[in-house]
Amino acid sequence: MLVAERQKKIVELVNERLSIRVSELSKIFSVTEETIRRDLEKLEKENLLMRSHGGAVSIGKDQAETSYLEREITNATEKKAIASVAVGLIEPGDKIVLDASTTAWYVAKELSDMPLTVLTNSIKVAIELSKKEQIKVISTGGTLLSQSLSFVGPLAERSLGLYHVNKVFLSCKGIHIEKGLSDSNESQALVKKQMMEITDETILMVDSSKFGTRAFSQIEPLAKINRIITDSNIGEDTRKQLEEKQINLDIASIV
Repeated sequence: MLVAERQKKIVELVNERLSIRVSELSKIFSVTEETIRRDLEKLEKENLLMRSHGGAVSIGKDQAETSYLEREITNATEKKAIASVAVGLIEPGDKIVLDASTTAWYVAKELSDMPLTVLTNSIKVAIELSKKEQIKVISTGGTLLSQSLSFVGPLAERSLGLYHVNKVFLSCKGIHIEKGLSDSNESQALVKKQMMEITDETILMVDSSKFGTRAFSQIEPLAKINRIITDSNIGEDTRKQLEEKQINLDIASIV
C-alpha cells in the first residue's frame, strides 16, 4: 500500500471511530508504530485529525467545542457563584491546576494576589492571572484549540505529568452518578484526566444542569472526585446520591 493511500485510510478510520490508538493502526496496516506516528504527525499538520496520547482523534463535528463566548454567557450567574466558593478553598502557598473552563476563568478573576503557583492549559486564565504579581503561572503549552482558547494534545499531557499539585479545579460537560465525568472533546477529556492524576485533591465545579448527562468522551469515575461545587438548583435526588457516595458537596447560593 502506498503511503498516501495508507494515510487517507487512517483519516477515514479516525473519522469513522472518532478515536483510535497507534497500536491498533500499526496492526491494521502492518507497519511499525513509529511509521504510524509519522503519519499522524503529517496528518495533524494538514488539519485532518488531532493526535492524542497514544493515538489520534477526529476533529469532526461530533467533537466540536462550544465557543468560549457562548460558554461565557451560559449559566453565568451559577458559574460565578460556584467560582466564589472555589476561591475560598485556595490558600496562600497552594500549588493548583485550573482547567480551561469558564468557571476556572471566573476563579482566576476573583483570586486575590497572593503567593500561589497555578498550572493551566487556558490562555484566558493565564492572561487573567498575569495581572497578579505574587501568582506564578505555568502554561502547559500544546496544540491550541481556538474555540476554547486552550491547549491540549500530547505536549500538554506530558507537561502536566512533570508536576504534582495540591488541588485541581476543573469542570466538564456531563456528570453521571454511575458513569462519572465526561466531555464532548476527547483531547480535553485526556488533559482533564491527566490533571486528576497529578493532584492530592480534585474539586469539580459544575452547575446543576450538568448532572445526569453524558458527553462523548469519558474522563474518570465519580469516585475520583473529592469535592463537588454546584449551585442550589441541584435536585434533591442527586444530592442524596452524592451523599451516599460520600462525596463532599458544596452548594453555592445564587443571588
